[in-house]
Amino acid sequence: MVVVGYEDFLCPYCRRLRQVMRRLRESLGDRLIYVYREFPNERANPGAELAARAAEAAALQGRFFEMHDRIFDGNLPIRRPELLDFARRIGLDMERFERDMDSEPVRKRVERDIREGRENGVTGTPTLFVDGLRYDGAWDHGSMLEALERPVAARVHRTARVFASLPTSAGLVLLLTAVLALVCANTPAASLYEHIMAARVGIGPVGSLLSLTTREWISEGLLSLFFLIVGLEIRREMTVGALASRRAALLPIVAAVGGVVTPALIYLSLNRGPTSRGWAIPTATDIAFALALLAVLGSRVPVALRVFVAALAVVDDVLSVLTLAIFFPASFAPVYAVPVLVCLGVLFALNRTRVYATWPYVFVSLALWFFLHALGVHAALTGVLLAAFVPARPAPSAAPLLAQAATALAALDHAEAEARREHRDEAKLESQPVWEWAARNLSAAADRLLSPAERIERAVAPWSTYVVLPVFAFSATGIRLAVHLASPNAQHIVEGAIMGLVIGKPLGILVASGLAIAAGLAVAPEGVTLRQFVGAACLCGVGDTMALLMADRAFSPEEASAAKLGVLVGSVLAALVGLVVLHQRAASTPAEAQSAPMPAPRQTS
Repeated sequence: MVVVGYEDFLCPYCRRLRQVMRRLRESLGDRLIYVYREFPNERANPGAELAARAAEAAALQGRFFEMHDRIFDGNLPIRRPELLDFARRIGLDMERFERDMDSEPVRKRVERDIREGRENGVTGTPTLFVDGLRYDGAWDHGSMLEALERPVAARVHRTARVFASLPTSAGLVLLLTAVLALVCANTPAASLYEHIMAARVGIGPVGSLLSLTTREWISEGLLSLFFLIVGLEIRREMTVGALASRRAALLPIVAAVGGVVTPALIYLSLNRGPTSRGWAIPTATDIAFALALLAVLGSRVPVALRVFVAALAVVDDVLSVLTLAIFFPASFAPVYAVPVLVCLGVLFALNRTRVYATWPYVFVSLALWFFLHALGVHAALTGVLLAAFVPARPAPSAAPLLAQAATALAALDHAEAEARREHRDEAKLESQPVWEWAARNLSAAADRLLSPAERIERAVAPWSTYVVLPVFAFSATGIRLAVHLASPNAQHIVEGAIMGLVIGKPLGILVASGLAIAAGLAVAPEGVTLRQFVGAACLCGVGDTMALLMADRAFSPEEASAAKLGVLVGSVLAALVGLVVLHQRAASTPAEAQSAPMPAPRQTS
């Protein structure tokens, strides 16, 4: 078990953590490898850089951990005289030590640790990595021992975190579920697959409002969670993200509109008459696949380009669900418009009166979902509407929260010290009033760091990415590849979907973006070349699973299968074209070396 710690010798929290690390080494023995990384914070702890250089100078004489222990055990403040005294006590060559401590190679060694730490997301000390994965759990001995020994549940959780941290994981899960659905629909399992998807599940007799097929429950029910995340992402981008400034926000918005209008026009130019109902099919971009493909290219793709594609895809998702709700309603019953407006009014009132409890929003959202479904509008729109009303709070001031948390922990520390002096059982402190009081204050301070909107997004986002979207993809992509293309209608549908995604989508994005930038209404992403922009626009032609739902709403089953086949073929072609364009750009200039998840161990014990 390898624990890498980015630490500061003069940081009081690192000094407290060192006692925990000592106990862990006693518990685990040679099974634990401890790797020290320099991350001095000179501004917060004057003299920290000198202490780091002293330890590195001792390392050149093979005595790093002797100096490490002396510095950590020494009383603050620790300055140059104290460091020289530590070096004498451990028997270093003093002339060489002083020379090395002030040498340029040692300075660069400390700077390299700091740089690697920042590349790995280190912002403060101590920051720990366990077997290459950042450890964000509690720092007490019991919690860390459990994380290191990793019982079955902890191993499963860690494996899931490692997989989720891969930039391509979301796209990979979607791809696998889509392939699985295609296999099920084109093998002897097809009848079972269709039986499950078409099974009626609900409340009341067949035909009642809440009697839906499995496929309908997935598309209108589960998909609400996905659109809740989409709506929350839009809110975040509009406040602190890529859409915060008007000109920066306008570019992905205009590009998304162009990426919807142009493929629709291309589709309509190839489809007249009954097949024109599928005009919306090639208009949706799959955000998970597009970002996963960009992630595959790593540092070859500028960060600004990824932000642009993410913002464009979020706007595109909102346009898709509005298109579905407005142009492809299952049925329309205007009488339910009034209760829909009442639910929206209640959500608005809850937001304005700063109700931060979760249950009122859940209750009203369930009612809103029901009435939208009864109205005939795609009920997944509930997620977007709820996201607009979930309350957000301004960022808190750190100083009062620090005082609150420090007071609570200091009270617990004092109570433990008193128990040790009086030879009382420290475990019984959990039943004392000070324990409950400290727990309430720590929970309150931690909860204040996140607004209700942020807490909901953190809780729901993994389920949306790794459960909701894959389940929806499994329900929507199960099409028979033996599509009869003999009829002109089927051929035109397939051609329209392919041409709309491969040509219409990037063309609309590029033309709309170019016009907005030329008119001075928007600004181009910083540091992005024209070729990179073109490649990203091509990747946006990867069709969304919403396109498959639109196909089901627009056509009969046979025509819908032809449309879905066109979406699949068009998506593959758009992905290949985009990757080729972006890879050619990358090949013309040396790619920057990517930072590894964890530098190789150097100072170990």
